[in-house]
Amino acid sequence: MDSFQSGEQSERLQHAPYPPTTSLLGGIPTVGVDIPITAVFLFLYVLGAIAHMYRFRTNRARGHNFLISGFTFGFCMARIVTCIVRIAWATRPRNVSIGIAAVIFVQAGVVLLFAINLTLAQRIYRGWHPNSGWHPLGQWMIYAAYVWIVTSLTILIIATTQSFYTKNGNTKRIDRDLQLYGQTVWAVISFIPIPVVLAAYLWPRKTKTEKFGTGRLRHKSGILLIGAALLCLGASFRAGTSYKTPRPNTTPAWYQSRACFYVFIFTVEIIVVALYAVGRIDLRFHVPDGSKGPGDYSKGSLQSSAEYSKNHADSEDLSTHNGEVKSDVKEEV
Repeated sequence: MDSFQSGEQSERLQHAPYPPTTSLLGGIPTVGVDIPITAVFLFLYVLGAIAHMYRFRTNRARGHNFLISGFTFGFCMARIVTCIVRIAWATRPRNVSIGIAAVIFVQAGVVLLFAINLTLAQRIYRGWHPNSGWHPLGQWMIYAAYVWIVTSLTILIIATTQSFYTKNGNTKRIDRDLQLYGQTVWAVISFIPIPVVLAAYLWPRKTKTEKFGTGRLRHKSGILLIGAALLCLGASFRAGTSYKTPRPNTTPAWYQSRACFYVFIFTVEIIVVALYAVGRIDLRFHVPDGSKGPGDYSKGSLQSSAEYSKNHADSEDLSTHNGEVKSDVKEEV
């Protein structure tokens, strides 16, 4: 009877999707170790989703539209699903379909933060250099980056999924090359905001800087640089380790450990989510709706700040906001 069950199980495993034969980053989750850790991150992402959706809804009720808060909420929801799927995989480690979903969600969710950072970097550059920042070439480059992200994400999902459905050596080689391409793209995209912000700050200015939102441009730049550096660290780690020779799933390398998985993926991402909530990017990076050229950012800066202060019911946020506005009036950057 036992041999019959063993043979039946072996026959099932010969059908696609096939279980991985090489080590994955973080390995296959277990009930005793991964569920408690993942549950903690699940709770943190729920808090992040609540915080950013609260900012989005309260700001929108005051006529202060900041869609980036909504996108950050979307990222948190994607990571909530990622945690749920990973917990499900821990309870059913032999279910390859759940494993595929878990791997794809880990790879795909972070692209929303990459897109957010590109948008914030563009606003900072336009603040420091209004004329060149509004050049059509710059806007087309941002559009091209968004298309690049979506295209690369599609390729990565297809290649990852197909790698579990084939045993053909050449096909698996192609899938691996496409996965390496995708991880490399994430590392490059996550890095782009850093040189953009540094160039905006260091490049000699020919025109007066254009303020937007609240707070100094230097503080905005600092917040974004920290967030971009953290995401770049995680993406670069995943890309760098992906180029290592694949190892059997029975002997994973140190960089494929659970500690590296949770530190370089979930930890760095939740820090960025918290940084953007506590740093109030919804105020600092707000720009008037319909901005189309130099001067449009600053047209609504102090006006929108005054309107926000007038309608703000939270006394603590009000005092902080007013202090930032006064500091903007006294000092340009």
